[in-house]
Amino acid sequence: MRRKRAAPPIILRLRVSLAEVEPPVWRRIELAYDASFWELHVAIQDAMGWKDVHPHVFRAPRPGSREIDEIGIPQDDAAGTAAPIAPGWETPIVAYLCRDGDAAEYVYDFDDDWIHDVIVEWSGPPEPKVSFPRCIAGSGACPSEDCGGPAAYRDWLARAGPAFDPRAFDPSARRFSNAAARLKRRLSRDR
Repeated sequence: MRRKRAAPPIILRLRVSLAEVEPPVWRRIELAYDASFWELHVAIQDAMGWKDVHPHVFRAPRPGSREIDEIGIPQDDAAGTAAPIAPGWETPIVAYLCRDGDAAEYVYDFDDDWIHDVIVEWSGPPEPKVSFPRCIAGSGACPSEDCGGPAAYRDWLARAGPAFDPRAFDPSARRFSNAAARLKRRLSRDR
């Protein structure tokens, strides 16, 4: 059984918007201020309804610099040419996203190239007796995980017919996974 974590003293409210998709698909997620990028990744996956079967990376401006850091699951690069990817489970999101308006890019599935804009909307004290992470708002049904990316999704929507409502979304139906357990499974799978 999953133990509920005590409410954090401060939470972040983030808007996560899927780029290049119409009608718009976005989620408003709240999570603990001390959460890691891995926990944010899991929250986005759960809020979107995806299954976390593809690689991902966050790209965020390094504080005090014009450089962009990549955060996710480090990949082995035998040639040593790729920029290092910082481990998401070791990197707190507040190192990059702590003030209203701070932004990052989240890319999921490097073949379909699902690009998300992640923007801090607010930080402050949580509502009493609420567990985190949670999805408090959103719009749009998330595209099927392996549909081929934004262009293929547009083509699919043109053929889908009335049985599929691309605007449908119910934030209260979102359930969030245990990020630590998912990380353990993911790292053992990648070995």
